[in-house]
Amino acid sequence: MEKHISSQFDAELNSISTRVLEMGGLVERQIQWAVQALLDEDSERAQQVLQVEREINELELGIDADLSTTIARRQPTARDLRFLIGISKTVGNLERAGDEAARIARMAASITESGHARRLPVAELRLAADLASGMLRRALDALARLDVDEALAIMRDDDRIDVEFNGFVRKLVTFMMEDARTISPSLDLLFVAKAIERIGDHAKNIGELIIYIVKGQDVRHAPLEQVETVVR
Repeated sequence: MEKHISSQFDAELNSISTRVLEMGGLVERQIQWAVQALLDEDSERAQQVLQVEREINELELGIDADLSTTIARRQPTARDLRFLIGISKTVGNLERAGDEAARIARMAASITESGHARRLPVAELRLAADLASGMLRRALDALARLDVDEALAIMRDDDRIDVEFNGFVRKLVTFMMEDARTISPSLDLLFVAKAIERIGDHAKNIGELIIYIVKGQDVRHAPLEQVETVVR
């Protein structure tokens, strides 16, 4: 009987994990489409991003409901409980990353409509966007494998996005000073850059959650050197 209950519990965990990865895949697609909408000045693509947002929100609600039911029914302890808590927080981070992608899409539509896209350093956001999207993809892969070494590597890479963001802001200020007509669309582009940075932050947060699940220690706000000690 206990073995039967255990196998049912494992099946529930696997089902939840699969849906979280599905949700993550949708968020990745959102980010890619949103950035492409900006680079290609494609308002229709931006609208597709907003349509996917509704699907992501529905997944979030469904996964949260299943998590609550599983915790109440199984009353898990130790690592199983940490896993469910970590998954719950991962879902929240994915939903917020999706919100940032939707924000990029809305800004892309606004910049396209302004007609100033070609005057702005839009293409220079590609590297930061690729970094953020890549971090999120790696975070989901690491979650599937509960790979703390990869989680640590993702946390280290967050600094690269911060460097890109700061450099882009300096360049954008120069554009606004040289041509006052670009101030409004440049501010939209600044929101895009900030949204990309936040997507990287959410990937980093998922990395922290993986370490929490596996090692049982909350490494949020901890210096990287301390996190390295926990992992090793």
